[in-house]
Amino acid sequence: MSIWIIFGFFMLLSWLVGSQLKSKFKAFSKIPVNYGMSGRDVALKMLADNGIRDVRVESVPGELTDHYNPLKKTVNLSPDVYNGNSVAAAAVAAHECGHAVQHATAYHWLQMRSQLVPVVSFSSRYVQWVLLAGILLINTFPQLLLFGILMFAVTTVFSLVTLPVEIDASRRALAWLNVSGVTSPATHPKAQEALRWAAYTYVVAALSSLATLLYYLAIYMGRRD
Repeated sequence: MSIWIIFGFFMLLSWLVGSQLKSKFKAFSKIPVNYGMSGRDVALKMLADNGIRDVRVESVPGELTDHYNPLKKTVNLSPDVYNGNSVAAAAVAAHECGHAVQHATAYHWLQMRSQLVPVVSFSSRYVQWVLLAGILLINTFPQLLLFGILMFAVTTVFSLVTLPVEIDASRRALAWLNVSGVTSPATHPKAQEALRWAAYTYVVAALSSLATLLYYLAIYMGRRD
């Protein structure tokens, strides 16, 4: 029963953070930034100011689909961010360019996360089936559950490594927005708040993954009870 309480808690927390994040971005999408710059303009200027000239800025479909692709060297912005000239659009665009700056400067946490991607991709595809089979066969083949736990541990490590990557990207973004004058003393705190709530989603995901890992470990350790 306790594990369902834990799962329910993190599901509720994730929903609350997600709802608050959408609410903040909706509100801040109505507040313009200086010079009327769109998210695309912000991204191009931040890249140029950091001496990065081999990264493209592209528009991708969807909502909150913004991301940096280190393999293709593209800053991918959702339509609202790419075309928007608001505090929310500027904050998101600068954040994604923060990842491009991390890549260009060989930021160690980003390098570590990139190295984990192939393993995480494999683990995520099969881990739930391995864990399920391991629980069903725990009395006859406990090693299978242990293998599943190790696979899940990789995804947990990935979630934890993601935290400093995302926080640092926001730090770089906010510092640049302030220095470049894209945000003003009136709008900069709103950019900070938007990125802070975005960071909370990664914190919740990491804590949820860690709690789930501990749950499976408890099952494995208590298999003889």
